[in-house]
Amino acid sequence: MLHSPMVDPSSVLTAPPALPEGLQTRPVGPDDRPALAAFLSAAHPDSPLAVADLERHAAFRVPGEPHWHVLAERDGKIVGVAEAGIPRMDGHPGWRQVSVTTHPPDAALLDTLLGHAEAQAIASGGHTLVAGAREGWWEVPLLEARGYAIHDHMWPSVLDLTTLDVARFRHFEERAAASGVTIHALPALGDIFTDEAMQRRLYGLMGDLLRDIPTTTPVSVWPFEVWQHRFLGNLKHPEGVFLAVSPQGEWVGISELHHAMPARPGTVMIGLTGVQPAWRRHGLAYALKLAAARSGRERGFTHIFTGNHSRNAPMLAINDAMGFIREPARLTLTRGVGG
Repeated sequence: MLHSPMVDPSSVLTAPPALPEGLQTRPVGPDDRPALAAFLSAAHPDSPLAVADLERHAAFRVPGEPHWHVLAERDGKIVGVAEAGIPRMDGHPGWRQVSVTTHPPDAALLDTLLGHAEAQAIASGGHTLVAGAREGWWEVPLLEARGYAIHDHMWPSVLDLTTLDVARFRHFEERAAASGVTIHALPALGDIFTDEAMQRRLYGLMGDLLRDIPTTTPVSVWPFEVWQHRFLGNLKHPEGVFLAVSPQGEWVGISELHHAMPARPGTVMIGLTGVQPAWRRHGLAYALKLAAARSGRERGFTHIFTGNHSRNAPMLAINDAMGFIREPARLTLTRGVGG
């Protein structure tokens, strides 16, 4: 059994603990990504990462964004990794992500590296520390012993496209069509990469839908320029983005199925799916997801991966009805450290 060192959860961190003898840390560089992806995947085989995932994470960062990322090595072998920076999903003012992984599991090393990550997060202006872990991971009780508490749950789930019977849901598509709303792939509506008016229209729709997601803390929507950098900069397959267009030409719903998951061969991620409140109960969410699913199958994918907040009962019900199978919950844990 792993035991966490005794830590006063109410303390405000000032100086990180000393590193154990024989342990060296150094910054992570681009050339480290193959070894880092292999290390993280070995540490948590149920949540594998590929080099392309690490490249995408790096591409999300904007110039000047505080970020600290180190490898911990013993005798030239990676035994841990620690990171601190701006959360991608919970980017509220003063919130800082901290992430530490050791392999094999080592409670003392995790606690030491976490102390370094926390010190970096606080030095960059953080007053709320955010950590993530899967339900059942050995790190969770150690984070709780250090003063972190579960703040939110996300349900990852997977749909097998090879067994999806689209015909079972035809009545939802018929209801959507009867409302006068039409479903279009994004490229059919214009060039999102060159048309700023189109970009702002899409950004406005996505921002409205994100703010409306039932979650513990309201979603912090990225500023437009950050959205341009992160969303457009990583949009490799706009044909996987589907929009619901009202008879009046308004964009009233979206489903994103454009990000392939290289660590899960044959799997593509569905991101935001949502419909404006005035257009709900017309089968549009189903129609959007089904259009995305057909597109995924046509592009050669066999599975769809998604994640939903545990409070988002309507979307979870749609996923369950379509046959998405839930995986262990993804936990967000937070710890306040003053401010």
